[in-house]
Amino acid sequence: MRIERGSGIALWRQIEQTLAADIASKAITERLPNEIELASRFNVNRHTVRRAVQALESRGLVRIEQGRGTFVQEELIDYRLGRKRRFSHSLDDQQRRGASQIQRSATTVPRDEVCELLAIPPGTTVLQVDALDVVDDRVIGVCTQYFPLPRFAGLDAHYATTGRITDALPAFGVTDFSRTLSRVTARLPRPETAQLLAQPKTQPILYVENVYADGDGVPIEYGITRFAADAVQLLIEPETA
Repeated sequence: MRIERGSGIALWRQIEQTLAADIASKAITERLPNEIELASRFNVNRHTVRRAVQALESRGLVRIEQGRGTFVQEELIDYRLGRKRRFSHSLDDQQRRGASQIQRSATTVPRDEVCELLAIPPGTTVLQVDALDVVDDRVIGVCTQYFPLPRFAGLDAHYATTGRITDALPAFGVTDFSRTLSRVTARLPRPETAQLLAQPKTQPILYVENVYADGDGVPIEYGITRFAADAVQLLIEPETA
């Protein structure tokens, strides 16, 4: 599509349509050229290009990663919130390459609500693990997980080695589990979370809380994951799943 001045269609809109067609035809498959290159291609100023790219982002065709550039948006990851499923199972189903990267771990005394969800007395020490969910080399989730002590002392080392909590838990006698609670809200991210997700602070995230129990029904984990909403969609499965 050629850019035509005086056609009655704004230049930025014509650029948006052209780039959308390039994405649809796979002429652009990963990263868009930078603003200078696009301005040169269409013989317009960078402000016009920026408006066109922002329109593409609002349509969900691209994502703008601060400091990195603008990328064609991949297909959303279906995260199935089944009773016997975790996020890693959904990745396996879709043949996506992912792992959790531990950023820090420490013993801590969580707030009373966390203790209640873990069925432990208020003021009890737990293991807190902060990690990033990385899928296909992109950070799509910022996680905080709490595990009762002393039962899971040393879990962080196994978790760091395996990259998947499902692969680390058997070392602590947990071979069966179930999800006993999921709570999902949409909210704006904190600045540090937005930075880790490489997204604007004004772009909402999915704030997902989960509680898991072992085969005997004893809570083993309370976790929070702050998902990039342009990367993950949640599928709610029946209770029997």
